[in-house]
Amino acid sequence: MTAAAPPPARAVQRTSLVPPQHGAWAFLGLPLALGFLVADPAWTWLPLAWAWVAAYPASYFLLSYVRARRPERFRRPLAIWVAVFAPAGLAAVALRPWLLWVAAVYLASFAVNLAYARRNRERDLVNDAVFVAQCSVMVVVTALVGDDPDTWSPGALLGAVSAHAWLLSGVCAMVLLGSTLHVKSLLRERRDPRYASASRWYAVACLVASPALALAWGLPEGWAFVVPFALLAGRALRRDWSGMRPGAIGMVELAGFIVVLAAGAVAVAAG
Repeated sequence: MTAAAPPPARAVQRTSLVPPQHGAWAFLGLPLALGFLVADPAWTWLPLAWAWVAAYPASYFLLSYVRARRPERFRRPLAIWVAVFAPAGLAAVALRPWLLWVAAVYLASFAVNLAYARRNRERDLVNDAVFVAQCSVMVVVTALVGDDPDTWSPGALLGAVSAHAWLLSGVCAMVLLGSTLHVKSLLRERRDPRYASASRWYAVACLVASPALALAWGLPEGWAFVVPFALLAGRALRRDWSGMRPGAIGMVELAGFIVVLAAGAVAVAAG
């Protein structure tokens, strides 16, 4: 009688090194690109962009570590992304020491994300709005890194931000919050009609406000901003999204971001 074969060893599941929130990468790219439009090019943009992009997966896996029942699964990806982030972050601060103030602001806002993660409520709309704010501020930071004001004073730094950089930061916030509402209404919150209603009303409100943005930017070049908000309102008002896969929805949002960026480029070039 032969001995029974031992049961096969359970396959070790490795945690992916890339966060599964694919749309977040577009949220990271749009503010950088908008900031590039309104400042002088600078080599410091390279470590800044590197640190900004790497900070997202590093923070994602830190939040996952905090709320997980088996946090050890996230140690490896967390360590890898912290190692990727650290040299770029240090290089950016070495070239622009006033970025320490920016780091303090982001750490304070990250405390909100951490609080929501501890309660396993990181999908709450308020937490998403904090992420939108973090992204939108990067438009101003990117512009300041390019212009490099010779000051450490927070007040002087804010005063050195151009009016166009502030406006693009506002445009970024409006677009990203609208995208958040729209995607939630189609996927995670599709059974809650309040999200669909909020998405439509918000998109229409942004369209109504877009002529004021155009006027604040300066006419006639500011009219370029009306176009993307008209398109984004049209996509929010569309009733039938049934059958569209998340990837297709994401591509529609990415196309909207590209139109927003193109509008900003046209406004800057025409001015």
